[in-house]
Amino acid sequence: MARLQTPAELEELRKQILSTRDPNKPCITLCSGSACNASGSREVAAALEEEIAKQGLTTDVDIRKTGCHGYCERGPIIVIHPEKIAYFQIKPEDVPEIITETIQGKKVVERLLYTDPATDEKIVHEHDIPFYKNQERIVFGSNSSVDPKSIDDYLAIGGYSALAKALSAMTPEGVLQEVKKANLRGRGGGGFPAGVKWEGTRNAADPIKYVIVNADEGDPGAYMDRSLLEGNPHAVLEGLTIGAYAVGAHEGYIYVRQEYPLAVENVFTAIRQAEEHGLLGENILGTGFNFKVIIHQGAGAFVCGESTALMTALEGRAGEPRPKYIRSNIVGLWGRPSVLNNVETWANVPLIINKGADWFTAIGTETSKGTKIFSLVGKITNTGLVEVPMGTPLRDIIFKIGGGIPGGKKFKAVQTGGPSGGCLPEELLDLPVGFDELTKAGSMMGSGGMIVMDEDTCMPDVARYFLEFLTDESCGKCVPCREGMRQMLKLLTNITKGKGKEGDIELLEQL
Repeated sequence: MARLQTPAELEELRKQILSTRDPNKPCITLCSGSACNASGSREVAAALEEEIAKQGLTTDVDIRKTGCHGYCERGPIIVIHPEKIAYFQIKPEDVPEIITETIQGKKVVERLLYTDPATDEKIVHEHDIPFYKNQERIVFGSNSSVDPKSIDDYLAIGGYSALAKALSAMTPEGVLQEVKKANLRGRGGGGFPAGVKWEGTRNAADPIKYVIVNADEGDPGAYMDRSLLEGNPHAVLEGLTIGAYAVGAHEGYIYVRQEYPLAVENVFTAIRQAEEHGLLGENILGTGFNFKVIIHQGAGAFVCGESTALMTALEGRAGEPRPKYIRSNIVGLWGRPSVLNNVETWANVPLIINKGADWFTAIGTETSKGTKIFSLVGKITNTGLVEVPMGTPLRDIIFKIGGGIPGGKKFKAVQTGGPSGGCLPEELLDLPVGFDELTKAGSMMGSGGMIVMDEDTCMPDVARYFLEFLTDESCGKCVPCREGMRQMLKLLTNITKGKGKEGDIELLEQL
């Protein structure tokens, strides 16, 4: 298609796309993220296409292969619109019945519905299921309604309207102040205010600046960024482009781990589509702003999640952290001012620009605004990705959304913040989840991994597991990390094998 020359042309295209979409036409959305693909989603997609053709419904029914729906425990998931009937753990052999009964006959297939374990009641609609209804999915919600390979789907839900607004109706300084006012804190773990970081880069004297997406998600049990990048890559690109405009950058990078092939594929497609539409590249929407995005596939080193190590790897060298005498937003990639935020942080930016900082700050706590996506894994009934307002108590996440501990076992602890975080015991279940609250309790937000443990979990074993992971992943540059962790691992391994001795605990604490 011809490149869009103005924001008005973008709106005209959006109207055209919406005019061809009948909201009452049956549409089957099928989760097609990595988790559902692993449990047979591709086979279900093939069966759907085959059965719809067989029943002569090709022009009457749409199939949309979307990103992750969040409820990974129950995949593959399909939701039939406009009724929003949700079916779980679909197999290819279920497909003929779904098409015949639900699409043709307008009847519900009861055996495929969610059964509420508390009441034994069958729940028809996705939004009535406890896992979903106790969330506030402002960032992740679009994942289940757009095909990540279709820019039209993203435009149909208002995509790139924030970029058009920023470029045509706001100054770079105005965009910066809106993000600053929203107090958007980095979702990658540090919780540093994004607006303050951006301001440092914008005010830096060097005229060449960079913006970078950190998609090097290495915490065990964490997969929020992967699922966002797989399911809604245009949202991340839009946020990145707005950030580039705000700080005066004309080149951006997406540093994504090689082990995320679907995310890499979908973001490559999204970049190509955005360039074809004039939403990336030269003279975006005729505003004179130029911006290009380059994908860099990381080799899977955990240490490259750290900002300076990531930038060193981007430069083509071994990913080792650099001393932070000067912050990387002033001296970063190739010695230039560089803004680095993670996937989820960038995905929040279009929402803030479209709806305003006041809307964003109305969600969350005094110091932690907006929502946070967590991957809820471990000894938990409902495994998956959950998005909740900051300040939601741990108890609500684990028991109301997560469904509690399976098999009638007792809750023991929840590990948050990845290997650098900590384990929070039962007496801290009412702790509101926020950056400062978790740090004060001896853990941290991290990127959002939440590993639940039951009464059978051995805590020294957990500590040994994380130490083993960190010892293996250490870049070896600093003596305390390289040697200290090795000694700690030795001590903990002996303890877990029953070979611990007097003074080991004190030595561990000292180390």
